[in-house]
Amino acid sequence: MAADITLDQAMVAIAAARKKAVEQGTLMDIAIVDAGANLKAFVRMDDAFIGSIDICIKKAKTARLFNMTSGTMGELAKPGAPLYHIEFSNGGLITFPGGIPLKNKDGVIIGAIGVSGSSVEDDEACAAAGAAAI
Repeated sequence: MAADITLDQAMVAIAAARKKAVEQGTLMDIAIVDAGANLKAFVRMDDAFIGSIDICIKKAKTARLFNMTSGTMGELAKPGAPLYHIEFSNGGLITFPGGIPLKNKDGVIIGAIGVSGSSVEDDEACAAAGAAAI
């Protein structure tokens, strides 16, 4: 059986990302996808942007589908780069920071986290906090 994130792990990651958002004073939408890039858990903080719901889910999916951060994918998707226009594939990808693959204790990717609602720097910091909690 393939390694997959558990609901308990997903909730731990969401709690850590939310805690970081509270520390920042930001309002975030936070999504966790499983190893198959399917939505596992989601939280929208009170008054977080409605438009960030779709973005955080797509950041998480991007990170899982390609096993790299969404920001790294963005570097590869710039005009003239090898993956230019990849964001139009897979039902839409997000190619800016805030999506991070999640790994288990053995280093196996078990899902991904996506965070959206503030600057990409804030989003990435919250996603990193969630990933570190796994």
